[in-house]
Amino acid sequence: MFRNCLSFLGAFIFKEALTQITVSFRPKGENYTPANRAVHVYSFLAIARKDIFFKPLLRKSSALLFLTLLFVATAFCQNKRIPYGRNDSIGKFYDVRGIKMYTEVYGTGKPLLMIHGNGGSISAFGGTIPYFAKKYQVIAVDSRAHGRTTDSKDSLSFEMMADDFDALLTAMHIDSCYVLGWSDGGINAILLAMRHPDKVIKFASTGANLWPDSTGLVASYWIGEQKDYANWQKKMPLITAKDKNDYKIFMLDMLQPNIKLSALHAIKCPALIIGGDHDLIPVPHTVQIAQNIPRSYLWIVPNSGHGTLQEHRDEFNTIVDNFFEKAFKKR
Repeated sequence: MFRNCLSFLGAFIFKEALTQITVSFRPKGENYTPANRAVHVYSFLAIARKDIFFKPLLRKSSALLFLTLLFVATAFCQNKRIPYGRNDSIGKFYDVRGIKMYTEVYGTGKPLLMIHGNGGSISAFGGTIPYFAKKYQVIAVDSRAHGRTTDSKDSLSFEMMADDFDALLTAMHIDSCYVLGWSDGGINAILLAMRHPDKVIKFASTGANLWPDSTGLVASYWIGEQKDYANWQKKMPLITAKDKNDYKIFMLDMLQPNIKLSALHAIKCPALIIGGDHDLIPVPHTVQIAQNIPRSYLWIVPNSGHGTLQEHRDEFNTIVDNFFEKAFKKR
């Protein structure tokens, strides 16, 4: 069944992956013909398992989408075809701070909020939800301006998003919860713990940065962001709602976050700060984050890019679960 399911989804995944590679991963300044595109697609897929997120000029949203497509296929087939992020049988919208926030809840037990990254959606956790739903009430959410949570406003900030999650938990009558955030979701987890400490029991944050420059992001990636920004300016003025929204979430990572290391000292709950040894976030930056949170553990995942929770799914799930379950002991 698994093999048949993968065959069924193969055409869709390849089409989406090819589109993303064509648009976002092509070498800059090269004449891009169908022939050399095929070479780059092959090369990209060949290195995807090993070091996809350390390559220069990758946008977080495109990288997250590519990994998500691959892992959604696996989760879709292995978990009775649950369409995470599109599960109309349990999906629900909540009125939250002027938007309708889309959520899906799985399992029972202690509440666990999962927050995806830039350009992503609930489907990013297709390989994570089944594990944690066995003992937690998993609250999977499409962030503001992402997935099914639409937002027509021009402005977007991480602080705004953190306040959204606080309001969502209040609307769901949840006093406090565990939090797992990936990439931009990791930033949101940090800010939620800072701005609404009563709502967070513990949080795990993977692939988060505190500021947008070549020290908070891998230098080659940051240079690529500058070039992408210049390309966006050539498209102005933007006409379609999709382009306007894509630009808004692109600018979120271009200009934000802006969190001082000293501000992390206010976080009172235990934190597990995670990064890949080949992440988009430099290891020294991830270390700084952990060092400035009073009650924190640090885990640098060997042989991992930005997608720690997908590239090392089983180990990631086990370690994060143990962190949530066991009492914090500062070494």
